[in-house]
Amino acid sequence: MSTAAVLRARFPRAAANLSNGGAAGRGLDQVGRLAWFALTSVGLIPYALREYRHETLRQIAQVGMGTGAMAFVGGAVGIGGFVVLSGASLIAIQGFASLGNIGVEAFTGFFAALINVRIGAPVIGGILLASIVGAGVTAELGAMRTSEEIDALEVMGIKSVAYLASTRLIAGLVAIFPLYAGLVSVAFLSPQLTTTLLYGQSHGTYEHYFRTFLRPEDVFWSLVEVVIMTAVIMVTHGYYGYTASGGPVGVGEAVGRSMRFSLISVNVIVMLGTLAIYGVNPNFNLTV
Repeated sequence: MSTAAVLRARFPRAAANLSNGGAAGRGLDQVGRLAWFALTSVGLIPYALREYRHETLRQIAQVGMGTGAMAFVGGAVGIGGFVVLSGASLIAIQGFASLGNIGVEAFTGFFAALINVRIGAPVIGGILLASIVGAGVTAELGAMRTSEEIDALEVMGIKSVAYLASTRLIAGLVAIFPLYAGLVSVAFLSPQLTTTLLYGQSHGTYEHYFRTFLRPEDVFWSLVEVVIMTAVIMVTHGYYGYTASGGPVGVGEAVGRSMRFSLISVNVIVMLGTLAIYGVNPNFNLTV
């Protein structure tokens, strides 16, 4: 008896779902299509850099700053700065209040250095990229698909995956470095101002504990996590937009599915990265 026959006999329900196109079959098919799209998008990056340089530069500018009059306020830089400013300030406020309950509010600098770098900034950066850039990519490519613009590109001899997906993947990977550097700078500055100006803690005390427990390795691994998130998010949103169907309603559904996948991916990447890097050794010793 062949291996396939043994598997069908042992798991008849799963075999029926696969053969009849059930939920399991559709799920496996979608995973395969997403994997193919990801490999194709990454593999065509050199081709996109060589043949579509102008489009790549345009996408880098659009991902980093947005377009039109809303470039500063509505782009990733403006919105990201405000969100990180609020999130880092809340970390300082909650940290100072919680540590003050046990009489060690001087460790607020340690609290900010640990949480902002290892968890706060990567999660906020990934969510911002998915909600600001990724959703726009899905909507844009979905509109092009439903209006048959992608088919027109193929007819003209343009590799649509390279022109539409690979260029946006490059743009995300390039723009994330200065964008994340700015977000981390705001995440460092915001809790310091909150703690020293709002709560009156001395600058020397805050700086001492902040610089003592801030490790350059943590900043590097934080950047690595965000780069992985960027690749996953851009590929995911590009896939859902590229394969959208059903008119405007289908495009809206594709945006929702891509956002769900991206938000879950961001948290999973941060969780797995934190477990892999700090699960055995947290790399700090806190003593009073």
